[in-house]
Amino acid sequence: MSAVPVPVLVVHAGQRRQIVREVLVDEGASVRDAIVASGILDEVPDARDADVGIWGRRVTPEHPVRSGDRIEIYRPLAADPKETRRRRACRRAGAPG
Repeated sequence: MSAVPVPVLVVHAGQRRQIVREVLVDEGASVRDAIVASGILDEVPDARDADVGIWGRRVTPEHPVRSGDRIEIYRPLAADPKETRRRRACRRAGAPG
């Protein structure tokens, strides 16, 4: 019995542009398989070691995909949100940050 192809979206939001690709992968394929099939790694080599998720929930690259999944390739944060809030609070209070 052959595997049934299922559609999934693979998304990478870079600083300058967003890439969205719909690909067909075999049912039971992994997140990694879908990302490779999308071709995004050819355009954004830095995404190879990035964290990934499905619909905003972090998963491992080995996680199986289902029809209609939105696979997200996360980029590193430009700044630590906790540190940014701390500095903003210090500026508002007039203390050196």
